[in-house]
Amino acid sequence: MGIAFDHKTLGQRVIFGTGEAVANTTSSVKELGSERVLLIAGTSSQELATSISAQVPGAVRIDEVIQHVPAENAAQAVATAQESACDAIVCVGGGSATGLAKAVALKTALPIVALPTTFSGSEATDVWGITDQGRKSTGSDARVLPAVVVYDASLTAGLPAHLAIASGINAMAHAIDGFWAPRTDPINRAMGAEALRALVPGLKALHRAPGDIDAREQTLYGAYLAAVAFASAGSGLHHKICHVLGGRYGLSHAEMHSIVLAYVTAYNAPAAPHAAKRISETFDGLPAEEALFRFREDVDAPKSLAALGLNEEDLPEAAALCLEVVPATNPRTVTRQDLENILRLAWSGEPIEKGQL
Repeated sequence: MGIAFDHKTLGQRVIFGTGEAVANTTSSVKELGSERVLLIAGTSSQELATSISAQVPGAVRIDEVIQHVPAENAAQAVATAQESACDAIVCVGGGSATGLAKAVALKTALPIVALPTTFSGSEATDVWGITDQGRKSTGSDARVLPAVVVYDASLTAGLPAHLAIASGINAMAHAIDGFWAPRTDPINRAMGAEALRALVPGLKALHRAPGDIDAREQTLYGAYLAAVAFASAGSGLHHKICHVLGGRYGLSHAEMHSIVLAYVTAYNAPAAPHAAKRISETFDGLPAEEALFRFREDVDAPKSLAALGLNEEDLPEAAALCLEVVPATNPRTVTRQDLENILRLAWSGEPIEKGQL
């Protein structure tokens, strides 16, 4: 049949250097010609934000960052940017800080300089998400893709080990979901496979020695590759489910992804043998669904949605809401009962038996 595809590569500058965050951010803002920066920083990033604000012009601070980007917070941030005549955004933190910056850029088209402190990967995508009245809406828009990403592995050092692992598995989900996402193609599948080859050993090393900066660099590199693959391929079944759960029930973002991934993979893998093979090859030939479940156990990742606070009685409603957003291109037909089965296993954290999904 030959090779045929239509691939889109997003334009973005990426600067990678441990210990260079402030210097690289300052030079990036200067090159943008900014005269007044909107500086968004998560709770754990206040010290770094203060260092940056002393170096960039006219910094206006937003220090309240909430996961899943509530609509009211997004509106307030947009108003602050407009009233202060900001001409660029610097965001420091995890996916929530980047998400708020994207919400502002969506309305203002201001350029973003992103400094990620987790492995969430949001900084490398043109995907935005805003939650309003328990529903998380997402979309893609060129305005929200950060113009510059400043990677510094030392910025992840303050991330507790269990959150670093969950965040890294969230990055793995970007790569894996991209194998069967709506716009998947040979290029983003190759990038996703390379991302897994960096993430899996990186996270294992990070689990053994949380202070290992080399492991953090490797994991951060893998997270970037996975996010670029995801941005090109689009959101697959796993992410659609997690967006519903996060928006409706307020579940912790990274931990939720690290729990759900193995179960969605177990469901899709039989209908996507090429994707399953790529995953399996990363884990020395173990079947994809078994490998992911074992890996989650090996690195002490979160075990169940119940532990995150999801109530069992909410599972039927959650399945119904997820059914509304199932991608038409998913490799396997999905019913409401299928979704409830996936969610019930993820809720309990039970091992996956062959043929169970």
